[in-house]
Amino acid sequence: MTVCEYKPGLEGIPAAQSSISYVNGLEGILEYRGIPIQELATHSSFIEVAYLLIWGELPTQDELESFETEIRYHRRMKYQIGDMLKLFPNDGHPMDALQTSAAALGLFYARRALDDPAYIRQAVVRLLAKIPTMVAAFQMVRKGNYAVMPKDELDYATNFLYMLTEKIPTPYAAKVFDVCLTLHAEHTINASTFSALVTASTLTDPYAVVASAVGTLAGPLHGGANEEVLIMLEEIGSVANVRPYIESLIEQKKKIMGFGHRVYKVKDPRAIILQSMAEQLFSELGSDKYYDIALEVEKVVEEKLGGKGIYPNVDFYSGLVYRKLGIPDDLFTPIFAIARVAGWLAHWKEQLSVNRIFRPTQVYTGFHDMPYIPISERISKAEFNGH
Repeated sequence: MTVCEYKPGLEGIPAAQSSISYVNGLEGILEYRGIPIQELATHSSFIEVAYLLIWGELPTQDELESFETEIRYHRRMKYQIGDMLKLFPNDGHPMDALQTSAAALGLFYARRALDDPAYIRQAVVRLLAKIPTMVAAFQMVRKGNYAVMPKDELDYATNFLYMLTEKIPTPYAAKVFDVCLTLHAEHTINASTFSALVTASTLTDPYAVVASAVGTLAGPLHGGANEEVLIMLEEIGSVANVRPYIESLIEQKKKIMGFGHRVYKVKDPRAIILQSMAEQLFSELGSDKYYDIALEVEKVVEEKLGGKGIYPNVDFYSGLVYRKLGIPDDLFTPIFAIARVAGWLAHWKEQLSVNRIFRPTQVYTGFHDMPYIPISERISKAEFNGH
């Protein structure tokens, strides 16, 4: 009998073959379909990037306009979804609301014609279009307000910020948000994408696929880290407190939120782009004292742990950017999900052509040939330890 080597978290074990994205953690490289993330952040838009990821190539002008038009006119959600959001507890986390809402979409579009290109395109359009609407709607509803209807004339990023605040954002603010979506759109086989692939391998509908991925993204070790970064910066409180705070975390061997990555051993290229955009955003909308604290945190962590390959990841600066845009802290992870829907759908579509249900093995560590003990003869562990 062959004994399988156990790798906690499946670290380093290939789970799929994919041409969607590429990461080189030693050199700080991230590419979508072979195009460096820096090029896409500078020249592209999130919707164009979503098209690139899902269909494998940059669209022509006509293809992009057609794709954008379809998304604009599918932003509205069913009134039943809106009514459901009103029943959720106001203090519930938006990620839980989003997971439930995403799954509920499958009730309205349950036809599983996974061999029909028209069905696949419709599912892609609906999920890209409606997920932001549901996130913004829950934010308004939990404050006791009516959901803001989307505006067909607004682009993707501008429309979301409008639905969230009832104010048209400045062009630069909308551009920054669009770049944030691009940076979070895809990142190879991470935890939520793996969850999506496992769910998709059963040939269930794409709404269940996205809902399962949202649930995985919600954890603080994945998408929830940017919320934790701001909590950490607020606890530090001032630049003077940074060094003792960080040294205390290191001494206690506690995780420093926003630092370190399972792949990157240098500074995350997305963090570099976000930091640059944060500085420009602060110059336009006003400074943020927590940015100065963040810079000192990066300096101290690099001094103490840089030799171990621990540097800022994408979560470290994204929260500061989102908060400057007027986005509540607990919406940071749902916004991550809005972006990552593109990557999840790209992997879903890619897997359909070569699908095989996931069925990993395990390393059994239990007993064998144990006797069955009648209930009258059993004693609890507490009773056993007491004797």
